[in-house]
Amino acid sequence: MVIKIFKNFIKRMFSNIFKNNKQIKLGFYGPPNAGKTSLANRICKDFTGEELGSVSNVPHETRNVQFKEKVEIDFKGKKMVFKMVDTPGIATKIDYEEFLKYKVKKKDAKKRAKEATQGVIESIKWLDDMNVVVVVLDSTENPYNQVNITIIGNLVARKIPVLIVANKIDKKKSNIKKIEAAFPEYDVVGISAKFGKNLEEFYESIFKISKKVK
Repeated sequence: MVIKIFKNFIKRMFSNIFKNNKQIKLGFYGPPNAGKTSLANRICKDFTGEELGSVSNVPHETRNVQFKEKVEIDFKGKKMVFKMVDTPGIATKIDYEEFLKYKVKKKDAKKRAKEATQGVIESIKWLDDMNVVVVVLDSTENPYNQVNITIIGNLVARKIPVLIVANKIDKKKSNIKKIEAAFPEYDVVGISAKFGKNLEEFYESIFKISKKVK
C-alpha cells in the first residue's frame, strides 16, 4: 500500500514537471512591415531582457524564421512558457524594384527579393509546427487583400487557434473596426507594439486562446 502511494506520488510529481515545462509554440504571421518582429521583440524584451530580431522600414527585413525558446510570460500571477517564432512577411509578389525606393542597391535588392521569396515558403512550412498563431496586421492598411486571405485560409485549413492583432493603433489612420469587420469570426486586439500600448489585453487574449492547446 505504501509503495503504491509512493509510486503515485512520483508519477504525479514528474507529470507536473513535464506539464510545467511544456512550451506552447506561438507563431507571429502577417504581411511585411505589419509589426510582427516589433511585437515579438517587445514580448521577449519584457520577459527575457533580449530582443528576437532586427526591424527596419524597408520591407522584408525578416527573411528567415527566427525563434526564442522558453519565454515565460508572467501575467497577473499566471505563467505560461512559449517558444516564440517570428516569421518572414507573407507576400503574393516580391519585386526587387520595391526595395530600390528605399535606396537599396540593385544587387542587394535582387538578393533581398530572392531571400524574401524563400522566406515566404519557409513561413508556410513552419505553420505545421505551430500551436497558436498571432496574425499581425497594420491597422492603417486595408485588411481586404489576397495576402491576409491566404494567411487566414492556411490557418483555417490547419485548425490552428488564431488571435488577430491590429497593430499601430498609435497612428491617426488606424482603423480596428475595419479589421474586425473583415474577420468577424476572430478576436481582434488593437495594440501598438512600438509603444507597448494595450499589451495587457493582448496577454489576456493569448493566455485565453493558449489554454485551448492540448
